[in-house]
This record gives sequence, structure tokens and C-alpha cells, in this order.
Amino acid sequence: MQYLITFLEGLITFISPCVLPLLPVYVLYFAGDGQRSTLKTFRNSLGFVAGFSVLFMFLGVFAGTLGGILTKYATAVNIVTGGIVVLFGLHYTGVLKFGILNKTVKPDAKIKPVGFFSSVLFGVVFAVGWSPCTGAFLGSAMMLASQQGKWFTGMVLLLCYSLGLGIPFILSAVLTQSVKNAVAFIGRHYKLINIICGIFLIIIGVLMMTGVMKTLTALMK
Repeated sequence: MQYLITFLEGLITFISPCVLPLLPVYVLYFAGDGQRSTLKTFRNSLGFVAGFSVLFMFLGVFAGTLGGILTKYATAVNIVTGGIVVLFGLHYTGVLKFGILNKTVKPDAKIKPVGFFSSVLFGVVFAVGWSPCTGAFLGSAMMLASQQGKWFTGMVLLLCYSLGLGIPFILSAVLTQSVKNAVAFIGRHYKLINIICGIFLIIIGVLMMTGVMKTLTALMK
């Protein structure tokens, strides 16, 4: 269950105001303004996703390891991590506002990855600069990873988050025309989407605080 949750958090990150409005700029990096073949565009988008996935997986290892060290304080860890996720949810619903979570990163349009490895590097740099804005859902995934208390589980959870975020990027890169209507629809309903996303985070946070998340996860194994 926790893997599905982090995957969904990745999907929600993709449609958030942090990412979706800038999608054409990022796709331009992959496609080279239409000058590259579909195969090369696909390869570059894979490199980009691999870049931020590696970084996020390292964060998952860190969170899982830290959670393992704090195992004897499991109740306190549950309350603190769940409480943070609830605050993230309140931010998205508009009840509270944290300025750092509203920052948006736009890459320099003059810099274009020309191949797979430069796309990987771009993905790493992008993830570092992007983290403040995506902090709500990335942070939620890390809080969930810390509750598992195992570095490997933390890594897999953040891999699921990366897949949820990365798969739409890859599809958008090779199906640019097909996603335009979907992007426009989401853009027209951002307020409602943010509220729904916020409620989702609040529910997850409460489940984490009360320990119910661990119980549900154990039952579904």
C-alpha cells in the first residue's frame, strides 16, 4: 500500500502548479525544438527521469536509515512525520501558506541537453532546484520512508515516487500533441485539484500519526 501511495504522490507532483505549467520548457530540452527524432527524445527523457530518480532514491535511503536509528522512538516519529504531512496538506488546501512551497524553478532555456548523459545531469540539477516547490509530496514520501525504518524500503518507496513523477514526463516528451488537451484541462481546474491533493495529504498524515498506516501496510503484505 505504501508503494502505491508514493507512486500517486509522484503523479500528483507532476500535475502540481510547480511542474505542469513549465512542461513545454522541459519537453523542449528533450525534443530539441522538434529537431530530434522520437527515439532520441524518448532516450533523453529517460535520462532526465533517471537523473532525478537516483537523487530521490538516495534521499529514500537516508530517510529509511534515519528511521531505523530512531526505531525505539517509533511513536514520536509517527506523530512528527505524520504531523508534517498534515501541514503540507493544509498548505495545499489553502488553510495555511508556506512561502517556500510556492517557489517554482524554471530552467535556463539556453541550456539544452544534447544527449542521454547530459539529460541525466540535467535531471539531477533539476531535482535539487525543484525540491522546495515539490517539497510537500516529496517530503510526504520521505516521511513515509522514515517510518519504515529500513534503507532498502526507503529506497524503493522513493523509486515508486520517481516512477509516478517520471512516467508522465516520458509520455509527454514523445506524445506532445496528445497531452495538450489534458494539460489545458488540469490548468483550468488547479484550485480544485490542489484542494483534493491537500485532503489526500491530510488523510495520509493522520494515518501516519495514529500508526494506522503501518497496520494497513502489514495487513496488505
